[in-house]
Amino acid sequence: MTKYARRKALVFGEATDIGLAIAKRLVEGGASVLLTARTEAERAHAVAELGSAARVVPPSAVEAALTGAPGPAGADTNDSTGLGDGPTGLGDGPTGTTRLGDGSTGPTGLVHDPTGAADPIDPTDLTGSTSPPGTTGTTGTSSTGPTTVGLLFADAIPTARPLLPYVEDGGAVVLTAPTPCPDAVRALADELAARGIRVNAVAPGCIEAPGSGAVPLPPLGRLGAAEEVARAALFLATEATFTTGARLPVDGGLGHP
Repeated sequence: MTKYARRKALVFGEATDIGLAIAKRLVEGGASVLLTARTEAERAHAVAELGSAARVVPPSAVEAALTGAPGPAGADTNDSTGLGDGPTGLGDGPTGTTRLGDGSTGPTGLVHDPTGAADPIDPTDLTGSTSPPGTTGTTGTSSTGPTTVGLLFADAIPTARPLLPYVEDGGAVVLTAPTPCPDAVRALADELAARGIRVNAVAPGCIEAPGSGAVPLPPLGRLGAAEEVARAALFLATEATFTTGARLPVDGGLGHP
């Protein structure tokens, strides 16, 4: 399936199950994805789930992965971003390949070290833009500019705001926290309208999570799944092209008894 072919997406936030579900649907549709995961175990799980079309890095390493700059000082060495030593930050593998954990190489497309360390964004795969942040992107690659993405999924506005310069004009931002403030969503949508960037939010509720205790069921009579939140988020990001400033409940009717 190529529904999201040539799309470039960043999935960032604390909602691990929802973020992974969004990333999986994007990858299945042909997109290139950068995903954050906090712990080494979460990163290893995400790598196993997503395969070679996604990269997984610690949240602290996202901007370094987008710019090719060194990772933050004092970062946990077990959470290395694997940005490499070469001028492109692509490690020491041959062109068109990425280093695997055992030192072998695979096709360009973000194969990961099983320890959770991630290679930087490959400018030939995920960049696809020569334009600096805040300008309309054009097809191509850049040896100096940072990577830009067309889709940003973030759990909250404070999380998303530092990443807005990396969102292409005409792109989309979807907030995925349980209770994004409707007024704040509309304000950010108004702020980014001049760049043609749509901003919407999903508001998950009663979503089943591993190890969660019993909760009252919503009117639909069951708990929801992270996959169902992902479908709503992707609808807002890619299908709802004349919608911005909206907040979509994904809660089985909990907010509408």
